[in-house]
Amino acid sequence: MGGYVCGGIIVALLGLLGPAVPVHGAETEAPRIRFELEGGPVWQTRNDAQVPNDASGTRVSLVDVIGQGPWEAGRLYVTWNIDRKHGLRALAAPLTVTGTGTLDGPVEFAGAGFAAGEPTDATYKFNSWRLSYRYLFHAGERWTWWVGLTAKVRDAKIRLEQAGVAAEKTDVGFVPLLHVAGTWRLSPRWALELDVDALAGGPGRAEDAALKLRYHVDDRWSLAAGYRTVEGGADVDAVYAFAWLHYAVGSVAVAF
Repeated sequence: MGGYVCGGIIVALLGLLGPAVPVHGAETEAPRIRFELEGGPVWQTRNDAQVPNDASGTRVSLVDVIGQGPWEAGRLYVTWNIDRKHGLRALAAPLTVTGTGTLDGPVEFAGAGFAAGEPTDATYKFNSWRLSYRYLFHAGERWTWWVGLTAKVRDAKIRLEQAGVAAEKTDVGFVPLLHVAGTWRLSPRWALELDVDALAGGPGRAEDAALKLRYHVDDRWSLAAGYRTVEGGADVDAVYAFAWLHYAVGSVAVAF
């Protein structure tokens, strides 16, 4: 369902572009360097895992075990616009959620057996490190669009632990993504921003989409707030793991 959310955001934004009132003035040049620190609470509405993904493993919902949250989350973007048309963006987005609950039934996970009704510690880690190349394919007075490719390295872990027994599944891997980003300038100081890294196909998918309203304090500093969703996972022999996360985000950015 995460794909429908991303598609809905894109369609909604494109629909808004039609009746927009143009902002008077010259086309805005992108800053050379920009740092943006984002943070806020994160909730999970889906987090299912099965290790291994066959009859010897039990599918378990971490939402049922530790709840929906919220937990704290943050990320840092560093953008370098090489020239007017080409740019690079690096992202560091660590995420770890933990909690204690009980299992509804006995669970076989990563070669270990866990009993129902016993206190169970669960950990879900999904660190994301990315480098994106972006190309500015449209820049006008009221809206701007970038497209590109993102190289993502994920560092993931799911761990269950009870008294006397513990098991975990870790995964470090490379994921190529498509990148799209758009800005709709509502006024000289206000803008609506869409940012998407996503790709689906084969045994898995990955989607990270945000819609934020930004206020430019001056030529260097800006503040933003909005919603981010991260959804995806993999369905392979070794593991079944799919999660859907929702963020209420605020950020501060400085440009040079």
